[in-house]
Amino acid sequence: MFYDALSNTHGLAHDPFKALVAPRPIGWICTLSQSGIVNLAPYSFFNAIASNPHYVMFSSAGRKDSTRNAEETGAFVCSLATFDLKDQVNATSRPVAPDVDEMELAGLTPAPSRLVAPPRVKESPVAFECEYFQTIELPSQNGSQDTFFMVIGRVLGIYIDDAAIVDGMVDITRLRPIARLGYQDYAVVDSVFQLIRPER
Repeated sequence: MFYDALSNTHGLAHDPFKALVAPRPIGWICTLSQSGIVNLAPYSFFNAIASNPHYVMFSSAGRKDSTRNAEETGAFVCSLATFDLKDQVNATSRPVAPDVDEMELAGLTPAPSRLVAPPRVKESPVAFECEYFQTIELPSQNGSQDTFFMVIGRVLGIYIDDAAIVDGMVDITRLRPIARLGYQDYAVVDSVFQLIRPER
């Protein structure tokens, strides 16, 4: 099949776009409000976008608490969403008022970051401490209110649980990160294979 992506006339029961751009890593973004309230939310529009220096981004429909907090305070932390923490990740996706601490709501423990103010999730084996860099507003379609805001952060520091490092390399199968697929589906990374890039 082929369909016009702008008019979205696919004729299927659900839009297949997110099911085709998969798996997508989940950015478990922690920010602080100007009054110091912890906000924690998962974003499936998330990825690493550069190295040397490292940059990551997350994006959401509408200017949500994570976006506003990162812009106003200049920092955010991304903790790794893992299979062992999948229920807590899901719990932090609940829409709540800005004065609700989602980390406390999900029964998680804030751990102090080294270089930025927002905490990392102590139970998570990996965290990226980020300095807010820029927000890019992506134009909506035909006046739709679903404007997306892409927040870019420069990674200042990285926390890794020592148990995930084997022979000087990260063993991703020990971390078991979860990823978003389409619809209500998720995947977990628990096996890997290698491909060596051709030299020419």
